[in-house]
Amino acid sequence: MRRSWLLAKIHPTWHFTAACLGVVIGVWSARWVPHTGGLTWLFTSGLLTLLWAMRPRRFMLAAALIGGVCLGVWRGSATQESVAMYDALYGKHVQIRGHIADDVETNNRGQAVAKLARVTLDARSLPGDLWVTVAAGQTVLRRSDVMTLDGRLQPGFGSFTASMTGATLVKVEREQPGDVALMVRDDFAEHVRKAIEEPAASLGIGYLLGQKSALPPHLVEALTVAGLTHIVVASGYNLTILVRLARRAFARVSKYLATLSGGVLIVGFIAMTGASPSMVRAGLVASLSMLAWYYGRKFHPVTLLALVAAATVLVNPSYAWGNLGWELSFAAFAGVMIVAPLLQAYFYGNEKPRLVPQILGETISAQLATAPIILVAFGQFSNIAILSNLIILPFIPLAMLLTFIAGLGSYALPAAAPIIGWPAEFVLRGMVAVVEWCASVPWAQSEVVFPWWGAVVWYGLIAAACWYVKWRTRYRLYEASIVE
Repeated sequence: MRRSWLLAKIHPTWHFTAACLGVVIGVWSARWVPHTGGLTWLFTSGLLTLLWAMRPRRFMLAAALIGGVCLGVWRGSATQESVAMYDALYGKHVQIRGHIADDVETNNRGQAVAKLARVTLDARSLPGDLWVTVAAGQTVLRRSDVMTLDGRLQPGFGSFTASMTGATLVKVEREQPGDVALMVRDDFAEHVRKAIEEPAASLGIGYLLGQKSALPPHLVEALTVAGLTHIVVASGYNLTILVRLARRAFARVSKYLATLSGGVLIVGFIAMTGASPSMVRAGLVASLSMLAWYYGRKFHPVTLLALVAAATVLVNPSYAWGNLGWELSFAAFAGVMIVAPLLQAYFYGNEKPRLVPQILGETISAQLATAPIILVAFGQFSNIAILSNLIILPFIPLAMLLTFIAGLGSYALPAAAPIIGWPAEFVLRGMVAVVEWCASVPWAQSEVVFPWWGAVVWYGLIAAACWYVKWRTRYRLYEASIVE
């Protein structure tokens, strides 16, 4: 019986899923694997892939997984070898040049904090991204600006290959025509501010455009304590709302128009917010889901999760080496697309839950999936996150729509902008009040010392619970979709 079960044919997508998971494991483990035998890893991966492709039996899942691991180790080792050139530069005073990759933020010392990509030193390209802090001066730094910095190069952290703190800003260049999408975003944000007063305006801009850097510091702190930071950063949540609205608005006209509009929104949103790890993940997931819907197909969430994770780490292996944004994005996605549907099937059966129970289930699932990462990284946990999300999330699509209308009204009728923006301001001010109240509760946040092995146990328990609920309910995860 056991032998026949192992020899049974299964759909090749499960072998593909195992291979993708293996790629992620391989890239992650490449830091501890000797950087030798690169072609051997690649050849072994190709051979094992050929084997499972020719015989898609259940026992070949192991071959697919190992083949993926070999491919991941090959890719990760190649990157590790390239960043080894930094070893000779750490501790030295150097002058570097690089492009600002994300919105510039300000730390508690008043310094500008930036992520540099496409870094060069003496006309020689350096791999990876750098984390830098610069004394804030008269020069306004924006995404896509080219900075020349002078300072001492130090080892990096997380997915950053190196860092430079307290650097001296030598020169700033702004390429022409520059970042057009950024200019469109910032211009629209300015028109929103003409129609809506602060801090409501910045909150609405955060919802609609994912621009967190413009929020007042006290509101950022309140959002963090209340467990609501994810709603004002460029994330899959904002993008999912836009793609769902586009699909529902144009699906009655034609599938082609709905898919095209969704694709334009995805590209435009990422162009305006920047290609952060969470946005890259969200864009790939939304794009693949829209294409599957267009062709009348569905992705299994586990396959979609594994495919996008493998694709992102193959392009940028550093995501797997401590990028919290990447980790939290995938954890939240797994919670919403795997844990939440199973919980709903367990409690509601074949009935679709109403809005409030659905939001509650998705919020709890996302919290369960991301909590171990947050606890290990920050040692903090928002006790009031479920309540705050339950109150705020149902009104976010309305707030985004009203903010968009306020911005358009400010262009069309500048004199009447405050009147056009009043509905948005009313809703947003109510949200600000809720956020500040949630953050002011004495027990809103707890500090917890949580070891890494605790996270392993936590995820093991979640996996076991998901298996049990799936076995009990016979729910098909293929039914879950982020675009429907």
